[in-house]
Amino acid sequence: MERLSIVIPVYNEGSNFERLWQELCSSIRGDFQAYVVYDFDEDDTVPVIGKIIAGGEKRLQSIRNPRGRGVVSAIMTGFDVAPDGPVLVVMADLSDDLLQVDRMLGLFEQGFHVVVGSRYMKGGRLIGGPPLKQALSRLAGTSLCWFRGLPTHDATNAFKIYDRAMVRSFNVESSGGFELNLELTVKAFLGGYRITEVPSTWRDRTSGESRFRMWKWLPKYLRWYFYAFQPRSAERKLSARRAS
Repeated sequence: MERLSIVIPVYNEGSNFERLWQELCSSIRGDFQAYVVYDFDEDDTVPVIGKIIAGGEKRLQSIRNPRGRGVVSAIMTGFDVAPDGPVLVVMADLSDDLLQVDRMLGLFEQGFHVVVGSRYMKGGRLIGGPPLKQALSRLAGTSLCWFRGLPTHDATNAFKIYDRAMVRSFNVESSGGFELNLELTVKAFLGGYRITEVPSTWRDRTSGESRFRMWKWLPKYLRWYFYAFQPRSAERKLSARRAS
């Protein structure tokens, strides 16, 4: 089994990180290496990470984001340093269902390029959070599944395993925020990569400050939502054969 890389973008998650690390270590049975990406030296997550590393933990590495501030840059920095193989994106707010990671990794080993922790498939749940944000996220994910055929009900969720080589092949264009998760999933779908999902429970954060900016990022999400309705690679090839 390939070693799992975990990318954790942080922004002042000092109150959450130690518990997150304990949950990661207790939930994941296989070997992994975690890359925590922060934007500025004063981030209160940094001393917590340093304390864990000083205690002898070799599976944890902190990286100052060289791409410029923001969650897109932080996640892409994590992909920059991760070796080829499975890369799991985890938020430090303790919202993600880490008990599903081993199951997700097993599906990656079966040949899937994107494995989604899905809040909106049968068995998935979403607990807490702003109702309007929930409604828009659910509508986007389920409508892309039903009307476009994406093999996941939750294309917008950040909690996914991606194939590192696949991501490296994309021209990543996201610039604002968490729309990166939708861009990568849509481009994987259009490119003919294999996508699957497992039911996952998402819980709203209980401490720290969310950096999600719905109204600022909504136009960016809409861009990738409508982008998904382009022909897929296989559809383009079939169309070209018919034309000839």
